[in-house]
Amino acid sequence: MESLMTSEAKRHLHVVAAIIHREGRILATQRGYGPMKDGWEFPGGKIEDGETSEQALHREIKEELDVEIVIEGLFDTVEWDYPDFHLTMYCFLCTIVGDDITLKEHESSRWLSTDEFNSVDWLPADRNTVKKLYKHAAEGRL
Repeated sequence: MESLMTSEAKRHLHVVAAIIHREGRILATQRGYGPMKDGWEFPGGKIEDGETSEQALHREIKEELDVEIVIEGLFDTVEWDYPDFHLTMYCFLCTIVGDDITLKEHESSRWLSTDEFNSVDWLPADRNTVKKLYKHAAEGRL
């Protein structure tokens, strides 16, 4: 008799990310913890039960950068398989209120101009969004 093999389903994480832009530059942050430590990403995090994407983004950015944001709209939705989990990431274009960012969870941050987008080692799930941002910026929409 043939046995049927079933694989355990991967965890599925729903997260939000802020593509914070200012004067033609985007904010990249370097992870300061976890298995992807030192990788560069858009700041954000997990959507908690009962939260909308926008509520989660406001909360996460306040927790991570101690700053308020204005959400302009959804820019990209990413589906990505990491070895241990599947990620759905909702990426929103945002601006910050004020100028002072305080890194609470990240090692470093950089404001990147279009020609600097590839000067950091982006985490795999962020790379296609960076490519789309490059095109968006080239069209004068960033």
